[in-house]
Amino acid sequence: MILSDRQIHDALRLGQVRITPAPDDLTSDAWSSTALDLRLDARLQVWKPPDGASLVVDPADVNFSATELASSFAVEEDCTEGFEVAPGMFLLGWTIEKLQLPHVSRIAARVEGKSSLARIGLGVHVTAPTIHAGFGFRAEDPNFVGNPIQLEIWNAGPLTVRLVKGLHICQIIFEEVAGTPSRGYDGVFAVQGPDVEPPA
Repeated sequence: MILSDRQIHDALRLGQVRITPAPDDLTSDAWSSTALDLRLDARLQVWKPPDGASLVVDPADVNFSATELASSFAVEEDCTEGFEVAPGMFLLGWTIEKLQLPHVSRIAARVEGKSSLARIGLGVHVTAPTIHAGFGFRAEDPNFVGNPIQLEIWNAGPLTVRLVKGLHICQIIFEEVAGTPSRGYDGVFAVQGPDVEPPA
């Protein structure tokens, strides 16, 4: 079941979902009937083709790490004053908002694009919209506010698109989980974001 705007607001009020900084009230244009817009943060990682011979990536290799590849083959950019995404370009970005979904709340989420951007060819995820129950939650650290959502941004259109920090880049949809998961999400991207430190 997808949560309505009122149910999302109630979940925030009850601490079943935590978003930092907290979203504006329901009269804000960031809200729709079943989703909440999130904004683009300044830091981008722009993928560059490797020099020389083509690189073959083997995701089945035990040493494969998407994070390490991005560190090796992506260039850091800042979109505070704007960044132009040319046709065919691929980059990683993050939301300003940090999200926390305690798994006992039985709420998961999906990050999706916005129609206004999709219609000019800009996508915000590459077949990976799922945000599992337990994302950004640390039971041992009640002061931890959660993780930003990493976005896989790509331009499939014929026009260059300018990104700027604070742009309403995506929307998040919350869904009720039918039962309580045995544990929260603890996969490879359980800790992510440009300013999130891994747990000690």
